[in-house]
Amino acid sequence: MATKQSVSTASKMKAAGKIGVGTLMIMNIVAVVSLRGLPAEAEYGMSSAFYYLFAALVFLIPVSLVAAELAALFPYQQGGMFRWIGEAFGKKLGFLGIWLQWVESTIWFPTVLTFGAVSLAFIGMDHVADSHLAANKYYTIVVVLGIYWLATLISMKGLGWVGKVSKIGGMIGTIIPAGLLVVFGVIYLATGGQSQMDFHSNFLPDFTNFDNVVLAASIFLFYAGMEMSGVHVRDISNPAVNYPKAVFGGAIVTVLIFVLGTYALGVIIPAKDINLVQSLLVGFDNYSKAFHIEWFTPVIAIALAFGVLAGVLTWVAGPSKGVFAVGQAGYLPPFFQKTNKNGVQKNILIIQGVAVTLLSLLFVVMPSVQSFYQILSQLTVLLYLIAYLLMFAAAIYLRYSMKNADRPFRIGRKGNWLMWIVGGVGFLGSLLAFVLSFFPPDQVSMGSTTIWYSVLFGGVVLFVALPFVILACRKPSWVNPKSDFVPFHWEKDPQSQALLEQAKKEFEAKQSSTDDSQS
Repeated sequence: MATKQSVSTASKMKAAGKIGVGTLMIMNIVAVVSLRGLPAEAEYGMSSAFYYLFAALVFLIPVSLVAAELAALFPYQQGGMFRWIGEAFGKKLGFLGIWLQWVESTIWFPTVLTFGAVSLAFIGMDHVADSHLAANKYYTIVVVLGIYWLATLISMKGLGWVGKVSKIGGMIGTIIPAGLLVVFGVIYLATGGQSQMDFHSNFLPDFTNFDNVVLAASIFLFYAGMEMSGVHVRDISNPAVNYPKAVFGGAIVTVLIFVLGTYALGVIIPAKDINLVQSLLVGFDNYSKAFHIEWFTPVIAIALAFGVLAGVLTWVAGPSKGVFAVGQAGYLPPFFQKTNKNGVQKNILIIQGVAVTLLSLLFVVMPSVQSFYQILSQLTVLLYLIAYLLMFAAAIYLRYSMKNADRPFRIGRKGNWLMWIVGGVGFLGSLLAFVLSFFPPDQVSMGSTTIWYSVLFGGVVLFVALPFVILACRKPSWVNPKSDFVPFHWEKDPQSQALLEQAKKEFEAKQSSTDDSQS
């Protein structure tokens, strides 16, 4: 049945030239869902579902809807976050937004590759030895840096098959393992297995214990990235109706995967034994032993590692392309605009690699791999949330500064009250997560809290200040004559207006040509 539906959907898309609701829903799920964070929430037992639902309502859905309106508002102006924020608050804050997106992805690499290194450690059949190897910081740093620089070298080649590998890796390394984890949990309980999770515990968390709330703040990053689907809003028939369907459908499936996957881990691993880095593999290993299929653990370890590596291949070059395009418009020195013979932004990738290397060296000073993993995850959350705060504020502001602009997708048919609710909830939810992310979680041994606060506060100040320092040194000679970056709507000089009008005509001509070919 699934095959027939896929063929039917593909045929309809080919005929109409539009993305179906189901297709966009799947794209959203694959873009957002990652299994590496499940152990962090499994410690909360039944109340973990509350955190997932809360974050979905105050973050996932608002991000998706706001990004859809902003993407539809600027269909032919490139820049993403830079465009959306810059149209509202000017070039400096726009540059800050896209800069933080790039920096956030750079910091994300050591954490996701740590998960990949742990997965590779469990390929052996001696799981006690595998567990010790996974906890070894020197093994982890060698694997992290080795894989990252290999991915960077591959990206320098500009290989076109990276996208295909990413899609296959997403299915093999995320969707299938998520489904298997849930199925294993159901079979285990149905065959009389003893659950390590108390299903009679409270759904609502214990708000009197502040430490329980702190670790849950990282759940917001689980849902980050949904704004990327907003670029497809014009490719959907009747977007005002169908886009919300895809968003809410994808959100429901995403939440179900996270909730059921977390419960499946809690069923097989006692809360006191949960490790943020290893527990996903340990959970699969425990289920394999319970079902007498010990050979399955290395198989799933390879699948998870492949999923991580395939994703990294895409993301090494991905976000850097955005900051590269903005840099060519005169926001970065010529050094950062240089490309190799394949047209790849080589110097940005090298700088990115140096940053990843330095961050990975935190292994040496952190007391454990788990603490390193958590502190970088928290810094990633903080930087990404600043960009989201700017995005939500920009969406509300643009309702007034560009009130007469065409909005093919609009939150609320009349007035601005629904935008205030959706954007306001997203802003306040992001602000809450931002504040909580500064507090060290009690569940993870951090050693000295001085290191924790120094890295987080110092990292935020450094990475927020850097783009303003760069802009303060900006020179007219930085503008690349080959850049086709579209000016902002508020740039009223004749040259900017002419370029804006030209870009609009080219976009409309392309749309008209596409419609003619379809008819």
